[in-house]
Amino acid sequence: MGMIGKTIEQLNMGDVAEFSKTVGESDVYIYAGITGDFNPVHINEAYASQTFFKTRIAHGMLVGGFVSTVIATLLPGPGTIYIRQELNFLAPVRIGDTITASVKVVEKIEGKNRLRLRTTCTNQNDVLVLDGEAIVSPPKTPKVS
Repeated sequence: MGMIGKTIEQLNMGDVAEFSKTVGESDVYIYAGITGDFNPVHINEAYASQTFFKTRIAHGMLVGGFVSTVIATLLPGPGTIYIRQELNFLAPVRIGDTITASVKVVEKIEGKNRLRLRTTCTNQNDVLVLDGEAIVSPPKTPKVS
């Protein structure tokens, strides 16, 4: 049996896990290629320089993917089933920004094996760029035969 994440019994209110990454130009181009989202605000500096943001910005869902990384690999971790995610995009993420995704346990719904998680991303200046909430089903303890 491979690595398994934390079960609901192993998690406590207030538990937190984080993942940080510097968003590179290649990340934005690869994400555009994978999703087909070639909005010029992401990939065309001449266009983006004329926008409210003044430069290219990362796709919001690329940044949201960092939250998924925390949930899938750290808290609760492998075996977790994603049920719902709400994302509020609060500030732009520019190429070169270092983003820290943070996931915090805010509610345990034991009977249904569900967790409510606060999901946030901040940049290197501690600006909240993304705020949201997730509902997940953490892995169950494997039955021993």
